[in-house]
Amino acid sequence: MAIRRRFPVFFVAFLWLIAGVCASDGDANPIYIACVEQCEKTGCVGVICFQHCNLTSDGKSISDPWYLQEPLYIKWKKWDCLSGCRYQCMLDMEEERVKAGGTPVKYHGKWPLQRAFGIEVVQIVEPVAVALSALNLGVQFHGWVSFFILVNYKLPSRPNRQTYYEYTGMWHIYGTLSMNFLFWSAVYHSRDVEMTKKVDYSSAAAVLGCSLIVAILRAFNVRREATRVMIAAPLIAFVTTHILYLNCYQLDYGLNMKVCVTLAVAQLLVWVVWAGVSNHPSRWKIWFVAIGEGLIIFFEIYDFPPFWGFLDAHAVSHAIAIPVSHIWWGFIHDDSEYRTAALLKKTK
Repeated sequence: MAIRRRFPVFFVAFLWLIAGVCASDGDANPIYIACVEQCEKTGCVGVICFQHCNLTSDGKSISDPWYLQEPLYIKWKKWDCLSGCRYQCMLDMEEERVKAGGTPVKYHGKWPLQRAFGIEVVQIVEPVAVALSALNLGVQFHGWVSFFILVNYKLPSRPNRQTYYEYTGMWHIYGTLSMNFLFWSAVYHSRDVEMTKKVDYSSAAAVLGCSLIVAILRAFNVRREATRVMIAAPLIAFVTTHILYLNCYQLDYGLNMKVCVTLAVAQLLVWVVWAGVSNHPSRWKIWFVAIGEGLIIFFEIYDFPPFWGFLDAHAVSHAIAIPVSHIWWGFIHDDSEYRTAALLKKTK
């Protein structure tokens, strides 16, 4: 029994100890860099040319004032010069690599994926990841709404109409940040530009930082507001500094991955240790979530080239996250009922 309880801890710790985040090789290739630079100057990669390197879709110059250019929602559906050049140069590089018997490499932190509906109508960079992010967003929304209804309308309330469950507010913050992250994840995977990348990275760091705070407060049963502030303040400061660094100084993919993995592993270790020593009736759900989260971390670090040009390890991690989110919100619901019942017994 003791070995079985410690296994999730060893499993997550093993993933963290052997983890290594590698930089992208494709976009560091001088041939690729020269290809993109030449394309931005000439607007062409071989016989394929991109009108957006010189003109907008309605024939106006890109040097025109912003109020004379096409609306943002039209630009969103079209390929811009840089994304078109990068995509075509990547395809040419990978074609030559396949001919030489090589294996695919990453470009700008991503595997070379096929774009759906990307000729002239709509550009979806990673269609599978977009669909899975949207589905997970629906699961998160359902879990949060059902939790809101449970604590506010189904469970008993205090005389001042406040909930007995001490962690209601924190789970609301967690649910809001999770839905925000998944929304921007879907946007980012559909349109990979600097703005969407920054918001996606920032949202991921924010929700993981919040998850670690909630894990510490719930596992150690911290209820005093002053103590909560003392625990949350340094973590909030760290995550905020990281987000400001990404947005205002350098958008570092490798650094962001290391920070996010550290936050994820830390909060996961807190939960599995707590589940191993507590008598919570729904602690078995923590074991399932721990295994799922461990697999997500594994696929985020040790990813593989995409199958059929669409399904890569990142998309697989999004797929695993869907049942994990459902089970996790189930634990939150059970925990609110468990704590409410325990507090009601004390008041009688």
